[in-house]
Amino acid sequence: MDRPGRLLLLSELCVRNVAYDVGLSRSLLTWKRRASSPMYRPFRPSLSRSVPVSEIISVREEEEESGSRWKDDGSWKKIKDGDGTDCRKSFTVSYVERCRQHRWRCAEVTFTCTEGALCQNWVSSIREQLASISSRPRSLLVYINPYGGKRQAKHIFEQKVAPLFAQAGISTHVIVTDYANHARDHLRTDAEINKFDGVVCVGGDGMFSEIIHGLVWRTQIDCGVDPNCPDEALSPCSLRIGIIPAGSTDCICFATVGTNDPVTSALHIIVGDSQPMDVCSVHHNNMFLRYSVSLLGYGFYGDVLTDSERKRWMGPARYDISGVKMFLTHHYYEGTVSYLPARGIIGTPRDAGRCRSG
Repeated sequence: MDRPGRLLLLSELCVRNVAYDVGLSRSLLTWKRRASSPMYRPFRPSLSRSVPVSEIISVREEEEESGSRWKDDGSWKKIKDGDGTDCRKSFTVSYVERCRQHRWRCAEVTFTCTEGALCQNWVSSIREQLASISSRPRSLLVYINPYGGKRQAKHIFEQKVAPLFAQAGISTHVIVTDYANHARDHLRTDAEINKFDGVVCVGGDGMFSEIIHGLVWRTQIDCGVDPNCPDEALSPCSLRIGIIPAGSTDCICFATVGTNDPVTSALHIIVGDSQPMDVCSVHHNNMFLRYSVSLLGYGFYGDVLTDSERKRWMGPARYDISGVKMFLTHHYYEGTVSYLPARGIIGTPRDAGRCRSG
């Protein structure tokens, strides 16, 4: 966090015809209402707001020019200056607003300047700060599963997510999958992943699994790692994976973001948030089986998932039905678990620290 004195800009601007002292540093955009008069106003407290620059989505100049006149038909008539040039004196900042239950929303505030040059200076300065944030994506590869969950993935992306990406200046290459493992196969062979800053999946946990298996496999091949060798360490992926929830349960999204709200997930992607996750590979007789990120189930849990796949038409209720069915069959499972004890541990699973390794 910058010191308060390290301001890039400091101006008196107006918000809804009220004067504010607005300051911009490398880390914060702040605005504080100025006292309109020396009179004591006990019921009008000073309003001060601040937004981290990292959570600003975009900034734009408003189309309204000075000299606008109100017409009889209820619309604004735009009048240009005498030299015929636009005089834009307002700009709007879109930023992240935190709501209840881990949800994020896009909020806006419009500042009015005394002259057009000052407005342009503010807009260019904010855009320069946003461009300097290297963690923000500029181009994304998007896979949409139109058959997952309630079959609303395409609608969710087009109506809720795509407008936010466009507003933030993020270009997208969208692929709507046609069959199971379409995204996995495309990432393994055909995708030009070097052109993108990240991969986004619009769907449920199955779609995320496809992306993991395609991207991790592709990374191992590009790095010269044999996926079928259980003794080789996995090479980390350079691309981040974003999840737009549109499935039945969206467990991965709940575990990483805290909610299955598409707008919240889109805003996390826009500002460049990331959550490191461990990936393990499962082998049998020197043959690769699959990758695991969230959990690895054996026995009862595996049977529940296998049976529930035949009941996808039931929606989320299929897990309850399959769970009861497998429980009543009274199957038992045998197995041997081998593990390596950890050494030199600094933290414990129950401490407040977050894993940053990898």
